[in-house]
Amino acid sequence: MIESLVEQKLKQNDIEIPLLPEVAGKVLRLTQDPDSDAVALGKLIQGDQGLASQVMRVANSVAYSPNTTLVSLQQAISRLGINLISDIAMAASINASLFKTPGFEGRIRFELKFALACALWAKEVARNARHNVEAAFLAGLLHNIGRPTALQSVIKIAEQSEQNLAQDTFVALENRFQKAFGIRLAEEWAMPQTVVNAIRYFDAYQQPHDTALHTKLTVAGASLAHYSLGKNNCAEKLSLQQLKSHSVFGELDIYQSDIDAILEKKDSVDANIKAMSS
Repeated sequence: MIESLVEQKLKQNDIEIPLLPEVAGKVLRLTQDPDSDAVALGKLIQGDQGLASQVMRVANSVAYSPNTTLVSLQQAISRLGINLISDIAMAASINASLFKTPGFEGRIRFELKFALACALWAKEVARNARHNVEAAFLAGLLHNIGRPTALQSVIKIAEQSEQNLAQDTFVALENRFQKAFGIRLAEEWAMPQTVVNAIRYFDAYQQPHDTALHTKLTVAGASLAHYSLGKNNCAEKLSLQQLKSHSVFGELDIYQSDIDAILEKKDSVDANIKAMSS
């Protein structure tokens, strides 16, 4: 019964979509504008003191500024670059506070950490394969955003219909509907088509579509995150053999020696995850 109620809500577009923080949306639009500059980005982020503080904290972390202290947002942007500061701002904005999932807070924190790991690893894969590094991050960060969104809606619908569900049922429904919710959220947030398609085709990345390369980079990033973190709170980590045999690397013309080179970045990626998720 609960499954049919969720399906009905989706068809009627009667679901609760968390709002993307206003500044985050503006940051995304600004960084996609070829005429944007560091001054405009600095002023925009500075308009949200909470976000500005988080960006400066990450920018001054050991992962990004091990040998110096950045004293202003403009200095941070000048040193780290517009695109990296935008990544930091987006990662700071996509956090557990956007979702109301009582009893599942730990699960949501892990899923968002996994998404961040996917984003950072996708950048490393893109860099190794000489593809667009910046676009890889955003698709990776949002590829599983439907999970907390779906779980939030299922919890609300269960409460409204006065149904007591086991935790496993909530998780099963999250798995069942996460793609539909993710696509809906990405479209509501006016995300680039690369993000929407990374969600839509993630489980069918070999299917031709306009942004297939970015979807493959996202899948590769997720496989590396699965190797380093595990897929969810319960699943075992992907083994090195399983990682190297993943077909997506062949699709990207990435060889086992390339995977070894990418894995050499693990300490750096782990440090970035710690800085951006703490």
